[in-house]
Amino acid sequence: MSTPTPRRRTTGRRRDRRVHTRSHPVLTALLAASRRTPVTRIGGTVLVHGTDAFREALTRVPLDRTAPGTTGGAARELSSGGLLFDQEGDGHRDARRGVAADLGAAGVERLRPVWREVLERRLAPLETGGSVDLVPLARQVAGATVLALLDGRGDPLALAGAAAEAAATAVRDHLPGPRPPGTSKAAAAAAARLERLLDHAQGRATRPPRGADLPPGAAGACPAHTRDGGETQHGPPGAPQDGLRSMLAVAAVSTTVAALPRAVARCADAGLWDAAADDALRPVLVAELLRVTAPSPVLPRVAAADATVAGCPVRAGDRLVLVARHAVGAHRDEPDPYRPAPPGVAQLVFGAGPHACPGARLARAQLDDLLAALAPHRPRVAAARVDRRAALPGWRSLTVRADGAQGEGR
Repeated sequence: MSTPTPRRRTTGRRRDRRVHTRSHPVLTALLAASRRTPVTRIGGTVLVHGTDAFREALTRVPLDRTAPGTTGGAARELSSGGLLFDQEGDGHRDARRGVAADLGAAGVERLRPVWREVLERRLAPLETGGSVDLVPLARQVAGATVLALLDGRGDPLALAGAAAEAAATAVRDHLPGPRPPGTSKAAAAAAARLERLLDHAQGRATRPPRGADLPPGAAGACPAHTRDGGETQHGPPGAPQDGLRSMLAVAAVSTTVAALPRAVARCADAGLWDAAADDALRPVLVAELLRVTAPSPVLPRVAAADATVAGCPVRAGDRLVLVARHAVGAHRDEPDPYRPAPPGVAQLVFGAGPHACPGARLARAQLDDLLAALAPHRPRVAAARVDRRAALPGWRSLTVRADGAQGEGR
C-alpha cells in the first residue's frame, strides 16, 4: 500500500484549487469568505455551507424549480419547456422515473461497452509510454454515452462540444458580477444549435440547420432506431422530450468533462494507483474522488415558501446558494480510500432526497472504468490548463504520461 506524502497532498489540493480560482474567481472568493458558518444570509441570498444544513435545504425547503438564476431556470433556455427540471407534480415524478430507469443498474450495464471502447482506443498511447489528454477523452465518453442513451447516431465530439457551449452560456446567469453584452443571444443560439444537432442525431429533419451552424459530419447522421431495431418515434420539434434530451446532454457532458480529468489528477497527485488497481478498494476511491472534486460545486436554488435552514429563516423568493463543495469537505480533505468519509456525506455531491441526481450510478461507473484502465500505467500529470469558460470548474486540457514525467498546471 502506497501512502501519499505531504508534498503529494499539497500538489493535488493546490492544482485542483486552480480550477475554481481561475475560472470563477469572484464566486470562489465570496464562498470562501462565508464558509465559517453553516448558513450565512447576505441580503436576499442564503449561502448554505454546512453538511446538515445542505441536506436540510434539499429535503425540507420547498424549491422553485423554474426561477431565474436556478438550474431549472437556466435549463429553460435550452428548449421551449417541459424538461426534467421544468416540471411539477406527476410530470416531474414521471420524468425522473423514466430517466432513473435508463440510468439504473441495467441501463448502465447496457451503456458500459460504449465508453469502454472509447477508453481502450484513447488510452492506447500509454502502452508505449506516450501521453494522453484526458479532456477530449472525457468529451468523447460523454458524447458517445448521450448518443447511446438517446438511441442516436452522430459525432460524439461534436455533440459534446455543442452541449458544453450551451451549458457555458446558460450558466452565466448564476454568477455574480455584470453579464457580458450579448449573453442572452449567445445562450439562445447555443441552445438552438444543440437541439438541431440532436435532431440530426435522432434522424429528425423537420428543423433543418443553417449550413454554417452544423459541425462537420453532422449532416450525415443516420436515423435513430429503438433497441429492438425499429425506428424511433418522435413528436414535433419543441415537444417536451426535446427539452429533456437537451438537459440530459448538457448535464452528462458538463459533469463528465469536469469530473473525470479532475478525479484522475487527484488520484495521480496523491499516489493512489494501488487503490485504483484493487477491485475491492476502487469503488471506495471513486466515491472519495467524486467527493473531493465535487463536480457541481454549487447548486443555485430559490425557495418557493417560507422555511428555515439550520435555524436561519428563509423567505419565499430567497435565493439559496447550496455549496456542495463545502458540505462534503472537498475544500479541506484529501481523497482517502482507506479512511473514507461516511457514505451519507459523499452522496451529497449528487444531491439528496427528491433532488438527488439520477446519474450518480453512471458517473461512478465511468470513473471506476477509467481508473481501472489507467492503474496499470500509474500515470502522472504532465500538463494542465484551466478552462475559464466552462459551466463547471474543470480543465481545458489535462495531459497524463505513463513515464512519470510531471509538470505544473497553468
